[in-house]
Amino acid sequence: MFHCSCRTLIQVCKLFSAKPASVLWAGRHTGPLTGVCKHDVRFKSSGAGERTLQERQRAHMARGLPKQKPIAGVKEVIVVASGKGGVGKSTTAVNLALGLTANDQVMKNHLQFSILIKRLLQFIFMSFISSVFMLSQSKQVGILDADVYGPSVPKLMNLRGNPELTDNNLMRPLTNFGIPCMSMGFLVEDTAPIVWRGLMVMSAIEKLLRQVDWGLLDYLIVDMPPGTGDVQLSITQNIPIAGAVIVSTPQDIALLDARRGAEMFRKVNVPVLGLVQNMSVFQCPQCNHQTHIFGSDGARELARTLGVEVLGDIPLHLNIREKSDKGQPVVVSSPDSPEAEAYRRVASAVVRRLAEESR
Repeated sequence: MFHCSCRTLIQVCKLFSAKPASVLWAGRHTGPLTGVCKHDVRFKSSGAGERTLQERQRAHMARGLPKQKPIAGVKEVIVVASGKGGVGKSTTAVNLALGLTANDQVMKNHLQFSILIKRLLQFIFMSFISSVFMLSQSKQVGILDADVYGPSVPKLMNLRGNPELTDNNLMRPLTNFGIPCMSMGFLVEDTAPIVWRGLMVMSAIEKLLRQVDWGLLDYLIVDMPPGTGDVQLSITQNIPIAGAVIVSTPQDIALLDARRGAEMFRKVNVPVLGLVQNMSVFQCPQCNHQTHIFGSDGARELARTLGVEVLGDIPLHLNIREKSDKGQPVVVSSPDSPEAEAYRRVASAVVRRLAEESR
């Protein structure tokens, strides 16, 4: 045994001493290398080789991820998220959806007179009239309540009951104020706690995404749960998302989690459309004195840090809370109020940012 091992070692030494060492540079043979020890040498590749390695790593990591598939009939999906609960995310999501339809209706009214004029010249400008007519059609907006553990959309939209099934065994959303809505709150009792593990939650989200007959929608507003967990990852990996709206109060504690939420969307390649600074200021109804209860312009400072814009400021107002508790969102119940105008401005900013991202 000893002589066999020695003989093998001698043969290996002869093999190394027979030829000079070779160098592999970025995977290519460059010939003999003199003046160094007689071993094969590999240098770490750089430049194009490193990029190739990174591409292989990304492909390997994406191998187990589901492929994104659009929701049937939905043109663009907008997610409304926050890192922390209790900052008014669901109220913002509902009023954003209503603001999108309200702004479109205002634009439609402005176009009515011009459309009548154009119809007089329809034989000359037929194609132009057709495009103007398309612009005058109201945008169709829906709301998906993805907060499985704490659904708020049924209360905010004054909806209750179980969704009906279509002939294709798809759930038909419940509708109010012209907005079709789907929520886990329609499938369980109001006071029933949802005590589910992650796999059951993922299954429920998949059904809410794929087994609902939305019809034809221009925008689907998704009210996300707080945090950066399984539900957020599941939604962003399964459907293409046009953009994310981050809601936060100006308070430092809320801003910390809002930043985590924005960074999460960036990691999964979802455009962050901007921040909404909710409960920005309280105005006394008696003396009109303004008080910044949760701080001043905290979301604006965070927006500058992240390199995004502030889509709008929503005041801390009693009217918003009262109307929300009654299931009468302020955009439809008090359309002429400053609070409703604030939500409509946010909706206009969201549409503008979507157009910028699509360029």
